[in-house]
Amino acid sequence: MNEAITSPVRREFPMCFTATPRGARLARRLVSLRLDEWGHPYGSDLNQDLTLIAAELAANAVRHGLVAGRDFLLRLVETGDGVFRVEVSDTRTERRPVPEHAERPAAGDEESGRGLYLVARLADRWGVDGRSGAPGKTVWAEIRARAGTGAPPGRGSRVRAAR
Repeated sequence: MNEAITSPVRREFPMCFTATPRGARLARRLVSLRLDEWGHPYGSDLNQDLTLIAAELAANAVRHGLVAGRDFLLRLVETGDGVFRVEVSDTRTERRPVPEHAERPAAGDEESGRGLYLVARLADRWGVDGRSGAPGKTVWAEIRARAGTGAPPGRGSRVRAAR
């Protein structure tokens, strides 16, 4: 499956992070900062949703994609047609996300298993691809901003009320 971006890239922020909880935390913070710099303030739905998606994908790369001595790559893209895409690539080829896990949250007493569920609920589309020219995988998610507001369409209020 090749889910490459087909429209022109307007802005892009790629960065490698150590595959540690600290690296995942820094990735989340820098996504939020970059979105704010791009005109999508910290408190906006778009900033909060993309930051949460980036945090979940980065945490999964640290937890499930860790290869000793290897970093993970986070890439945030805004296209010319208002699509925002977060990609997190790691070097582990196995342990790919299972789409069925995104269909339902983990049981209430489980300590993990809610990340992909949140990503699937916040994103318009998400998926996993192999990395071209490198070992590993890329997990990605996209949100299309509403025209003129920078806010994601029809999301946020349902999920935020459940927090």
